[in-house]
Amino acid sequence: MIYNILDYNAVGDGTTKCTKAIQAAINDCSITGGRVYIPSGIFLSGSLRLLSNVELYLDKGAVLRSSLDEEDMIDFSKDFVDDNADTGWEGGCFLFACHERNITIQGMGVIDGQGREVFYDDEPLEAEHECPLNVRGFRPRLSFLEDIENLVIKDVTFYDAAFWTLHMAGCRKVRIENIVIDNNRRAPNTDGIDPDCCSDVIISGCKITSGDDSVVIKSTAPMYNKYGESKDIIVNNCILSTSCSAIKIGTETYGDIHDIIISDCIIRDCIRGIGIWSRDGGDIYNIVVHHIVGSVRNYSDSSIRNEGIYSWWGEGDPVFMSSAQREGVDRIPGIIHDINIDNLNMTAENPVLILGEDYSPIQRVTITNSRILLKKVSSKQKLIADERPSKRGRYEIESMSICKREVRDLITDITFIKDKSFSF
Repeated sequence: MIYNILDYNAVGDGTTKCTKAIQAAINDCSITGGRVYIPSGIFLSGSLRLLSNVELYLDKGAVLRSSLDEEDMIDFSKDFVDDNADTGWEGGCFLFACHERNITIQGMGVIDGQGREVFYDDEPLEAEHECPLNVRGFRPRLSFLEDIENLVIKDVTFYDAAFWTLHMAGCRKVRIENIVIDNNRRAPNTDGIDPDCCSDVIISGCKITSGDDSVVIKSTAPMYNKYGESKDIIVNNCILSTSCSAIKIGTETYGDIHDIIISDCIIRDCIRGIGIWSRDGGDIYNIVVHHIVGSVRNYSDSSIRNEGIYSWWGEGDPVFMSSAQREGVDRIPGIIHDINIDNLNMTAENPVLILGEDYSPIQRVTITNSRILLKKVSSKQKLIADERPSKRGRYEIESMSICKREVRDLITDITFIKDKSFSF
């Protein structure tokens, strides 16, 4: 069964709100199962609730555009309890689903978050214009998909998110294939794909440009309490470009995260390549990373706002692991252990950082058959370890190859090549 939204009086002029029309098509489709068809045109809408056995199909030339009016958005997190303010639950979401089965989002169309309406550059003309943009107004997630079994997202383009793009929480049997995420690289919190307490996930063949972490695997407090640990996740054959981490595990780690394979990816001018943060009690283990190529570099801080607040986390780190307590929180982080990385070929502006604590040492890490070219491409003047968010914050370091603290059973075979521009 095909349910064309034009038959429900949706208008593709970019200004008429089509929420009721599109939702009516979704509701009818869920009864029989089938496809909700979005034809060429620009369809403005408030939050849409996706239901079981519905395929949301965007034809070539179709644009499904998120409203930025707060009254149009589902407040999916009003009952969540989380002591970590960095998670950022406020703002509602555009595409929403909860406790559903067999949902597909696909097609050659575009899902537009209108981030351009909430971000602005307040840096003076003479600045480097690399720091996070400033923010005004209401900004919802582009999606929040909770407790979905059999979720497929393929081929579509997610464009200009105002906050996180694809947030999947407690989902199982997930396939994300050949999608494009095209966000503003200076737009804060515009993560690409966030599997949160998910299992049996494959993310493959995607091209992600984002202003925050491209792919970030986590276990937030409310999702861990409901769905348990994050596990059995594969990320491969992706091209990743961001002002933050290309691949990140953490920082929200209330539950264990384990059995993860990341392979065959290209990273383009990210601030970090592979990042692993332990902050909230869950262990991180059985992580395999191999065949990663590309570059990482530093980006400038704001010249008119307080350093440490409006700056990207990271300094051009090819590999970053940190286990430390959050500032102002007594909770002891879990253990990072059994990490196997091989065949990295990267250009970087900072050393490899492996930073544990006596109360949470990092254990059994192997990094082999890898080559890192140390080359200065930014205006940075010092080598810095940036462990935010943590009690340690940012601080100067001296090592130009591997900087380590409280690490046990570390095996490395990394060739470091120092370019003449790398003058630290």
